[in-house]
Amino acid sequence: MSIRERLSGNEAVAYAMRQINPDVFAAFPITPSTEIPQYFAQYVANGQVDTEYVTVESEHSSMSTCIGASAAGCRAVTATSSAGLAFMYEVLYVAASSRLPITLACVNRTLTGPININNDHSDSMGARDSGWIQIYAENNQEAYDNYLQAMRISETPDVRLPIMVCQDGFITSHAVENILLEEDAAVKAFVGEYHPEHALMGRDHPLAVGPYDNSPYCMEHKVQQAEAMKNAKRAILDVAADFEKTFGRKYGFFEEYRMEDAEVALVLIGSTAGTAKACIDSLRNQGIKAGLVKVRVFRPFPFEEIAAALSHVKAVAVMDKSEGYSAAGGPLFAEVRSACYDLPNPPKMIDVVYGLAGRDCAVQDVERVYRYLLKIVETGEVGPRYIHMGQRSAREEVLGNGL
Repeated sequence: MSIRERLSGNEAVAYAMRQINPDVFAAFPITPSTEIPQYFAQYVANGQVDTEYVTVESEHSSMSTCIGASAAGCRAVTATSSAGLAFMYEVLYVAASSRLPITLACVNRTLTGPININNDHSDSMGARDSGWIQIYAENNQEAYDNYLQAMRISETPDVRLPIMVCQDGFITSHAVENILLEEDAAVKAFVGEYHPEHALMGRDHPLAVGPYDNSPYCMEHKVQQAEAMKNAKRAILDVAADFEKTFGRKYGFFEEYRMEDAEVALVLIGSTAGTAKACIDSLRNQGIKAGLVKVRVFRPFPFEEIAAALSHVKAVAVMDKSEGYSAAGGPLFAEVRSACYDLPNPPKMIDVVYGLAGRDCAVQDVERVYRYLLKIVETGEVGPRYIHMGQRSAREEVLGNGL
């Protein structure tokens, strides 16, 4: 039976870690993820886990420790944010190419510089092509539930890829919400034990991890990684189906909110989905058919499924909480627009980059985006496709012209 509690997102993730009882936690603090190793250190000190808690000198060392532990056959976890994740970049690729199912709690915070500690998705989006599975949460409940599912996904034999469980820094990580926790025994039974087929320890045959891979072999291994990411799509849905059967909460690649008859829709990631849902309910009361696709799984990206969800919509705004510096939009926009390219009648689509470095996005801001989409539907003219919303400027903001 589920347990009703009130926890912050960081507490919820640390609680899930305690229930799973990983073999190794490589810890180095950085705001706003610091509370996760802090809470977990209390569990270690109280003897509530058997985890080897390794305090390291940097985030690079943290991931290197996880790589060594995972290669040895252990369940290895860590947590980080922002520049900490950036400092890991070199070894993120090592972990993925070595097919090591490490679990990383990423509490999203903008990348320096300029120096800023507030939320956007630039840190994890910067690592989007490193070969890691990426799953995002809207709220504290999802942060907890995603973490419970993460290890089973990454440890699936034909996947064996590291996984990043992301939540919005401060917005969910430090805000306290009502949450349903599961009993320890039920969590342990659901996650199961980890018995790797190959590991550096406890095996009779020799094994090399991370050797020099020259040109006659390296591309084949890269293709194997790509196939593993394809396999992750099936694993994510299989684990989610078992999670729903076991605990009653349903997950998929994304959540569709009032999309059944939507004429205008947003596509976004993370906690802003709650703001968008409040706006949609208000617009629906006014007779406006607005909808939302909240992306949960960004890697592997659900191309066909996203396209199907948007196939009947007239106009779409992809809202990127990360700047792509491509001069053409953010990373989510590139993926969604590509996914919809082959539709017989693709929706008209714009990109709205918003919320950078913690810039607030309120219900009225989301409504402005929907009103702008309605104008596109009315006139048939898209206008600028790449828009920044919420910044101060000497010129009138593009979205302002649509109201």
